[in-house]
Amino acid sequence: MTNSEILKHVDHTLLKAFATWDDIQKICEDAIEYETASVCIPSCYISRIHEKYGDKINICTVVGFPLGYSETVAKLAETKKALEDGANEIDMVINITDVKNGLYEKVTEEIATLKEAVGDKILKVIIETCYLTEDEKIEMCKAVTKAGADFIKTSTGFGTGGATIEDVKLFKKYIGKNVKIKAAGGVKSVADLEMFIKEGCERIGTSSAINMIKGKETLGY
Repeated sequence: MTNSEILKHVDHTLLKAFATWDDIQKICEDAIEYETASVCIPSCYISRIHEKYGDKINICTVVGFPLGYSETVAKLAETKKALEDGANEIDMVINITDVKNGLYEKVTEEIATLKEAVGDKILKVIIETCYLTEDEKIEMCKAVTKAGADFIKTSTGFGTGGATIEDVKLFKKYIGKNVKIKAAGGVKSVADLEMFIKEGCERIGTSSAINMIKGKETLGY
């Protein structure tokens, strides 16, 4: 797999609370140079990115991040504002407390509400696998599919664990045919990137893919 093929699957991510405008510009310029799938950034920077880079870059942001337990009305307001400012992709966090309370239909309804707002743009649903049992993960595969979301995503990167191949395989077994997979959290090497892509992940969320690729180039393999 070539470097270019790998990077076309990457949501080049910077979601640290202390990310400065200089930091954001750097990842945007890297994303443009290396043609990543998107940049995934805090919503407060969307309008500035859109103003500076326009259509050169695909903007992704996060909603209900990272804990997921804000009310649906708040997530909806975040989503609408992000789209208005220039985002094309929304990565939402489910209400994990609802999952733990067995309120699967409520989770489904929230996802559907945000997908209605997103329309023909992309909605990715973060289920934060590190906090869920296998049965709960299966129920979330069903919820994401029923609600019409575009992607199921493993993790925020802020939980106690990140993406695993076992979870990706589980997703593949239980999601609908129109749902794609995004792995995020704990992707630490070019080998990891290739592994997740070959296993069927359409997107990988990571802050370090470009540096990993540069390292690969430096080492000559």
